[in-house]
Amino acid sequence: MNNPASGDTTPLLFEREGAVARLTLNRPAAANAIDMTLARELMLAAIRCDEDESIRCVLVTATGRFFCAGGDIRGFVAAGASIASLLKEMTAYYHMAVARLMRMNKPLIVAVNGTAAGAGFSLAMIGDLVLAARSAQFTAAYTALGVSSDGGLSWFLPRLVGMRQAQELVFTNRMLSADDALGMKLITRVSDNEALAQEAMRAAQELAAGPTRAYGSFRRLLLRSSESSLESHLEEESRALAETASSPHGREGISAFIAKRKADFSR
Repeated sequence: MNNPASGDTTPLLFEREGAVARLTLNRPAAANAIDMTLARELMLAAIRCDEDESIRCVLVTATGRFFCAGGDIRGFVAAGASIASLLKEMTAYYHMAVARLMRMNKPLIVAVNGTAAGAGFSLAMIGDLVLAARSAQFTAAYTALGVSSDGGLSWFLPRLVGMRQAQELVFTNRMLSADDALGMKLITRVSDNEALAQEAMRAAQELAAGPTRAYGSFRRLLLRSSESSLESHLEEESRALAETASSPHGREGISAFIAKRKADFSR
């Protein structure tokens, strides 16, 4: 990962703005398609975001007209008979990135600046907040190539839109506009194209100033909600509430409420 200020070309830009880490897919000439290098860079960036406690919110976006066109098909063709080995290695990196971004103790915002297809659709869905430019489009695209999904799309879609709509999207490769995606509750909100970057960073900075540990607890609880029984989930809630209430952020929030002042979670 290189800082863009260095002038080096890199498939993934890693920038810091205070407590916000911004990861920008940077293969615009290839529609930001994911190849082996980009998959590995995403994994390393996700681990860095997960481990660095000074990072309090992560923003994922892209350069150019596309958010991400999915996997790098030219690379698949070049692999020839070794395509299965290539995909197993590449998805090992990519799936590690998705898992770390989903399970880190800080919120994640995805700003979809253009078309998100295939693995790009998967990546767009992992945010706690998903903002899309008005010109953005979404499509599963996998079955058009005769392949199945990666990046967790088959896990996210039924949870977000229900089984019937998930089936339609993956079997027909229907192209969704940003407004379609908003209506189906795939995304959080739509922004004018020229305002997307600013609105996404503003949202990231607001979350970065919030109670990080509480956000992390909610991320884990929501992630497990469809898989645990009511009783086990209640126990997890109880433990998470006790832990967060006794944390510095919890003590600050409670003290601020009693004092009728705005809580300062940045300390």
